Amino acid sequence: MRMHRRAALALMASTLPGLKAARAQAAPWPNRPIRMVIPWPPGQATDLAGRVIAQRLQERLGQPVVPENRAGAGGTIGTDVVAKSAPDGYTLLAGSSGPFTISPLLQRLPYDTARDLAPIAMWGVSPYLLVVKPDFPASTVAEFVALLKARPGHYSFGSSGTAATAHLIIEAFNARAGIDALHVPFAGSAPSMTALIGGQINYSIETMAATYPLVRQGALKVLGVSLKDGTSLARDIPPFARTPGFEGFDAGAWVGLVARAGTPAPIAERLAQEVEQGMADPAVRGRFESISVEPVPRGPAAFGAYLQEQRDLFQGIITRQNIRLD
Repeated sequence: MRMHRRAALALMASTLPGLKAARAQAAPWPNRPIRMVIPWPPGQATDLAGRVIAQRLQERLGQPVVPENRAGAGGTIGTDVVAKSAPDGYTLLAGSSGPFTISPLLQRLPYDTARDLAPIAMWGVSPYLLVVKPDFPASTVAEFVALLKARPGHYSFGSSGTAATAHLIIEAFNARAGIDALHVPFAGSAPSMTALIGGQINYSIETMAATYPLVRQGALKVLGVSLKDGTSLARDIPPFARTPGFEGFDAGAWVGLVARAGTPAPIAERLAQEVEQGMADPAVRGRFESISVEPVPRGPAAFGAYLQEQRDLFQGIITRQNIRLD
């Protein structure tokens, strides 16, 4: 009798973890805190946007959504954390163009974005502005292009670094225009803007966050914006796409919600729905606009199509210009 009892207790002990796991799987999602990995330092645009969405999801899902900064290696460290996480909806990524769209085109990474990660919902995109000094003898993109094409190799442009999003957007712009100019890379957008104001370079195409405050101060002049439809953040700035030769030009630095590939469809759909509803909230849109991110919500299918367009754009530039990381 005693042996039977011991055997029964042993059987219960061995099956209890499995029963608990089964109950956890059967429980409706979410039933515990969710972490949102942000692959950049605090204060960066992806971090600020991610925290806005994390707060919105927390309010709607009834569970804590905890932002976790895992910066390093151009955003690839944090992105890899999510690429290797369980596909259960409890680890999300504040995705961005650098580690998701551009880095895989330039280097071998421990993750494959097509295989390991799934786009859930795009939040918005950072517009890039073409800026020059106030006394530069051009007031439109067309005048600017004509001036530079008349003197090949005479002008120089600055970027926030070789193969940075800004560098690739400028190269895409130059290729469309047929411009031959010297690239001067800097360690970030701030020193690039300082060099432009000081006359060490002639032009740049950089994020609105980095350029527009200087435009409003009168330190720089803006000629156009990289987004196809312009930007609601400054409706008076014409898009490059209105200039002959630039039809359809559309480039920027996107931010959005990404999950591990294989995340159950009902969870992915719920997340996409909550983000879509959140981006319709004027308060949420206002917070995005305050950090110079144009709210451009897209669901999974449209988000995926946009990502492919951006990959194709940047792959073409990288190949044509033979751009490599040092």
